[in-house]
Amino acid sequence: MTIPSLPSAYLEAVAAVLGPAETEAFLASYAAPRTYGLRLNTLKIDPASPAADKLAELFALHPVPWCGTGYYYEESTRPGKHPYHAAGLYYIQEPSAMSAVELLDPQPGHTVLDLAAAPGGKTTQIAGKMAGQGLLISNEIHPQRARILAENVERLGIRNAVVTQAAPPALSGRFPLAFDRIMLDAPCSGEGMFRKDPEAIREWSPEAVELCAARQWDILQDAVAMLKPGGRLAYSTCTFNRRENEDTIARLLAEYPFLRLIAEKRIWPHREQGEGHYVALIERDHEEKGGAIASDSIGRVGAGADAVRRGGRERERGRGGRSGPAERSVAAAWDSFRAWSADELPAFAPPAGGTPLLFGEALYLLPASGGLALTPEHLTGLKVPRAGLHLGDVRKGRFEPAHALAMALGAAEAAPRVWTLGEDSPLAAAYLRGETLEVPASLRGWHLVTLACGDGQYPLGWGKASGGQLKNHLPKGLRH
Repeated sequence: MTIPSLPSAYLEAVAAVLGPAETEAFLASYAAPRTYGLRLNTLKIDPASPAADKLAELFALHPVPWCGTGYYYEESTRPGKHPYHAAGLYYIQEPSAMSAVELLDPQPGHTVLDLAAAPGGKTTQIAGKMAGQGLLISNEIHPQRARILAENVERLGIRNAVVTQAAPPALSGRFPLAFDRIMLDAPCSGEGMFRKDPEAIREWSPEAVELCAARQWDILQDAVAMLKPGGRLAYSTCTFNRRENEDTIARLLAEYPFLRLIAEKRIWPHREQGEGHYVALIERDHEEKGGAIASDSIGRVGAGADAVRRGGRERERGRGGRSGPAERSVAAAWDSFRAWSADELPAFAPPAGGTPLLFGEALYLLPASGGLALTPEHLTGLKVPRAGLHLGDVRKGRFEPAHALAMALGAAEAAPRVWTLGEDSPLAAAYLRGETLEVPASLRGWHLVTLACGDGQYPLGWGKASGGQLKNHLPKGLRH
């Protein structure tokens, strides 16, 4: 691989950080092959399990030193094309990028915000560390990228995430002092992308660096407004210059004296096996007085078709025991789901404390958090591609389960309604193409289609059995 032609201003900025001698070693790294990595999804797979051993053998995995669930893989093994990827057993992620969430270290039960989350690498890593406990809000302002983020949240079976599509000020006004942990992987000039993306080189300029630094500063101020006293913020970029990294953090600490720097980490491609990353961990003082979310920051539930409406028994009991049409619709949808799950998923228990929501025909379960009493009113007026776990759709009184529910289930929760495909069976590829499968004539009703790996069974989606055939319910957009 040849060294690309790099802008002189960029080379000067790198030399100012590394010094002339080390800059030579850094530039030599551009002639080395890029690195490839994946991270195991611990919501589905134990890194010490036979299934993980199977993946290690299949993709020639070897550990990423700064991430216990991260691995390098051989490019020729193409794990992104394997059915195990569709089953959500891992997330393809550049190894350096795994460092930021490791430093942030979110815990089960935390209330966490991923402020610029697409395509979902850090969100899915956070979700694994939270182990299904607590609340994760994953935000992305760009519509197409927000859709991809929501798809990755679904594929990895995350139950406790809400995906929003909002500008940071729209969130900071609703969630002041709300989060235990905030991840801000800031939009940047992308200097760490140069080795694998020549277009990133063409788009770079000193003016672009200044524009990025200004945008990062604006986003950081909204992030600080949402951080709890005692909470921690991880700020990261995939760029090398000091202007967007150390200088931005120094400005933040000077502007907000109640913040302190806990740790700072750089990964350089000539020192480590990775494309490069910067992350700083900031903590807000414990002594600073916090407060509950201001009531005037929460909008009223709108009456339009797109408004988020609250459901469940709490609202059904409303004033004087009355309930309006919206509440009755949500209650009816929830009853329809419970009746269906009693027949088809008797071992499944929905996450405790969640609030049912109805978007048209789509029934969601808004996750609960002990640290933030999230209600539908918080989301009113926001675009919400995923309001928690999509349970399914209610159509003319009939409940049809969502693909997201399938991906969030364990095989034991669907037992005995499970149809398992062998780990080397061509039927897995046939199912992912959307084909109908032949099954015993005795098989009836909804079944979770799973793929064997090691000693485990991992969901691919739903099928409905009748007359010796398993009708494929994989969403058309996911078939390939």
